[in-house]
This record gives sequence, structure tokens and C-alpha cells, in this order.
Amino acid sequence: MPSPLSVWNTASTSAPAQRAHRYVPGSAAHPAKMLPQIAAHAITTYTRPGDLVLDPMCGIGTTLVEAIRLGRHALGTEYEARWADLARANVLHTLQATGRGSGHVACGDARRLTDLIDERHHGKITLVVTSPPYGNSVHGQVRSSRETGERGVVKKDYRYSHDPSNLAHVSTDQLLDAFTEILGQCRRVLRPGGTVVVTTRPWRERGELIDLPSAVLAAGQAAGLTPTERCVALLAGIRDSRLISRPSFFQMKNVRDARRQGIPLAVVQHEDVLVFTRPGQHTTTRGATAGEPQCTAQAARMSAATAAGRSRTCARRGRCGGR
Repeated sequence: MPSPLSVWNTASTSAPAQRAHRYVPGSAAHPAKMLPQIAAHAITTYTRPGDLVLDPMCGIGTTLVEAIRLGRHALGTEYEARWADLARANVLHTLQATGRGSGHVACGDARRLTDLIDERHHGKITLVVTSPPYGNSVHGQVRSSRETGERGVVKKDYRYSHDPSNLAHVSTDQLLDAFTEILGQCRRVLRPGGTVVVTTRPWRERGELIDLPSAVLAAGQAAGLTPTERCVALLAGIRDSRLISRPSFFQMKNVRDARRQGIPLAVVQHEDVLVFTRPGQHTTTRGATAGEPQCTAQAARMSAATAAGRSRTCARRGRCGGR
């Protein structure tokens, strides 16, 4: 088992390279895909072969694909039928390619998770890996004049959907209330001592920092989960001990636009990783020595308090602007 680390080296290759030949055509259209190496690192660290892994907001099924490839069983739910169909196709493609594990995707609202997942799996899930929707500053793809034959840059694949009920379109406080419900549902299907890994990041709105990671930390606690670690998953590669940034076109554009307005914005190089456990039988990070956790709940709370002192923090009931 790997040694547990609080900084995850999860971008040793680019996102397209990580997905090459492993996902079906059309998967790239999702606007906010989790890096496969982030999902794989979480699965390798917090589960063993044969364990059951869940993503309640699975998108195109990245968590499920990586779980199956690592010899685990996978469950996913997805609100949008388009992405649920792609997730099923990716699961089938992976099962055929590997001949191991199992996978199932249900289409529906994750706030009804206990209804969407077969009762025989309740209390049996070892790990939940997921990410809430957040600011759209990094979402989407572009086509240049050279590709389109038209003047200017054309943006595409930058919306989860056009359904106003999708959590990607609601205000931040509504999102946090809904995500708290989802985490509560996850707690009910986890086995005692099971782990929840949530990746997220802050974003800026009209120059003001929206501290979503601290808000998600509070949401997990409100859902009855215990914070155990706060880590970093790199979105940049490492070469000769230096970070190699791999920003999207829109990240670079937003940073340049902000700096022209005097806002000291920087390209995001990592995701925050918040790790919770369901109260019950004590478990430790795979490969760690019992009693020597990498990041304690106290450290996570201190980090959240520090962030709150620097920026507006979205509390579960706080008033935060819509996205």
C-alpha cells in the first residue's frame, strides 16, 4: 500500500492523456470532469480490492471507471440522463476491457440516494468519492478561428445542462443545503468507519473569494460525518522539483482579465481534498500507522478558520451570491 500523503501527485500527465483509450467517445464533453488520477489515488489509499466504491454525482463515471480498473466494485448516481448514459457506457467499456469488478449507474437526484441504490448495498459501501459543482471559471472548451473558419474563439461544452433544477444552476446557499442532504444520504449507505472524499476548490465572484472548501467541511459535519484529513490534489505536474501548470484556456483568460482590473488572481494549481469518516469502527488511512493520521479534524477546522479570516466564507446558512 502507498504511504499516505497530504499532497497528492495527481497530474503527472495531462487530463487527456489520463483518459486516453479508457473512456468512450463523447466523454470529453462534460464541463467539469474529475482527474482520473485523483479518483484512483483516493481509491488506492482508502480501499482494498473487492471493496465497494460510490460516487453520488458521478458525471461520466470517472470514479467508477478507476474503481473497476483497480479491482473494486462501483456504484454511481447521476442527475442528468445524458451523463448517466455516458457513465454506463464507460463502465461497460471498462468491464469489457478488464474483466474484473462490477459497476452500476442509476439516473436520479442524489438527495434520494437511499432509494436509488439497492438496499443490499446499504451499510456496505467502503468509500464515497465525489465533487460538488462549483464556479464555471474553468469549465468548457474552445475552438479557434483555424478550426471553425470564423473570426474569434467559440466556446463549447461549458454547461452541465439547461435544466434549472440541476444543482450547477442554483445559488451557493441552495447548493450547500442540497450537498448537505447528499452527504447525509452517503452516511446512511456507508459502512461504519467508511470514508467520504470530496474534492472542491474556491472561486472568485466579482473579485471576492468564495470559500467553498470550508463550506463543504461544515456541510459534512452537519451531515453527521467526522472530518479526518484535509489534503491537496495537484492539478499541475512536477518536473525537476517545479510545478508545471496545465491551465485551461478559460483559466488563463480569467486570470488575465482579473489582473487587468487589479485583482491579484492566480492560476489554480490544486483541488482541496476533504476527507470524512462515518462514525463507528475506527479505520486508519491505508499504509498509515494507527494513531498517526496525516491531517486531523482540528487542523481542518483551523485551516477553515484561517480562510474565513481572509475571505467571505459560505456557511451552510450563509448568504452567498449565485453563480
